[in-house]
Amino acid sequence: MNDETSLTEPENGIEMAADEPEQDEGDEAEGSENVVRFPVNATEHAQLMRITEALLFAAAEPLDIDSIAGRLPEGADVGAVIEDLQTAYQGRGVTLVRVANKWMFRTADDLSFLMEREAVEQRRLSRAGMETLAIVAYHQPVTRAEIEEIRGVSVSKGTLDVLMETGWVRLRGRRRTPGRPVTYGTTEAFLVHFGLESVGDLPGADELKAAGLLDGRLPPGFDIPNPSETGGDGDGDFSDEEEYGAAIDEHLAQDAVEED
Repeated sequence: MNDETSLTEPENGIEMAADEPEQDEGDEAEGSENVVRFPVNATEHAQLMRITEALLFAAAEPLDIDSIAGRLPEGADVGAVIEDLQTAYQGRGVTLVRVANKWMFRTADDLSFLMEREAVEQRRLSRAGMETLAIVAYHQPVTRAEIEEIRGVSVSKGTLDVLMETGWVRLRGRRRTPGRPVTYGTTEAFLVHFGLESVGDLPGADELKAAGLLDGRLPPGFDIPNPSETGGDGDGDFSDEEEYGAAIDEHLAQDAVEED
C-alpha cells in the first residue's frame, strides 16, 4: 500500500454526507413576524396584574372584587393582585383607589387641580326674582315690607338672598322710622350688567311701553318712580362695618323666621 495516498477512504466503509447549508437567521425572523405569542401561563401573577389593570382601565364604573374575579382564571388570588397593583401605582399620575368597596383608577389627589374647569353657569331668575329686582331698582332704597306692599305678596325666602348672591342687590342702610328697618338697593355690578351709567338711566314709562313691558291702559295717576343714588330722607350707606354686620344678621334672622 502506497504511503502517499491522495484519497482516504471513509472509516468503516461509511461515506460522510456533505454538510447541509445553514438556515439564514434572517429568514427565520421574517417568518415569525406575524406570529402572536400568548403567555405560556396565564395564571402568572404579573399577567393577572396586567389583566386586572386592563379591566379597571376600560370599566365605565368602579368594579368590585367579584366582577374582577369573574374575568380572571379560577383560583386567582384577586386580593393579592389588587394589593400589588395598588402599590405599583403609588406616586404616579393616577392611583388605584377603593370607593364604596369597589375599585377604580382616579387622578392623584395632588394633581386634581389640573382637572378643574371654570365655567359661567347661566341662571334664569324666577318671576318673583325679576319683580323684586325691578322694585328694588326703581324704588330704592326700599325695605322688605315696602317690597311686599308693592308686589301684593310676601317676599319668598331666598328671593332677596339670590339677588344679593348674584351681586345685583345690597343692603343700603336703615330707614329713619320706628324700628329702623334695613333698606335694599342695587349695586355697581347691576349697572355694569345692564349697561347703565347710573340708576337714573333706567327706562321710563314711555320706554317701557314701547318695549311692550307696560300695558297701554295704565290706571290714572300711575307713574314710574325715579330711583335715587343717595337715598331718601335719612337713608344712605351704613356708617361702619359693625352696623352693616348687624344688618346682615337681621336680614338672615328674617329669613329664619319665614322658614319656621
